[in-house]
Amino acid sequence: MPYYSAITNPVYKPAVRDISAITQSLPATVTTSFEHSYLTGLIIRLYIPFDYGMQQINGFQGTITVTSSTEFTIDVDSTFFDAFVIPTETPPQPLGQVAQVVPIGEDASILTQSLVNVLTPQF
Repeated sequence: MPYYSAITNPVYKPAVRDISAITQSLPATVTTSFEHSYLTGLIIRLYIPFDYGMQQINGFQGTITVTSSTEFTIDVDSTFFDAFVIPTETPPQPLGQVAQVVPIGEDASILTQSLVNVLTPQF
């Protein structure tokens, strides 16, 4: 029977994506700047710098439902939130931060989001 141990510096890292839009709706729809490769059931956290507006959703954690290769919905009513805007400054301040979605977990009985196994067999 092989023995498995975790690699100190794992190969798999969550796919952080830049956000290009968030709707004011229920559920809120998040659009990424390019294909996100996420699957329904992924748990994410949103980071929204002040210059992007919609501070009411900053730090939100929740499970997503994928609707297209660049869009997913989150179970939050953002109808009356401030509008999400892309700042006109280049780069956005402070320190060039951009709005991002960061995967933090998975709501599933089988890990389907991890594309690379970080465990190696030890014989």
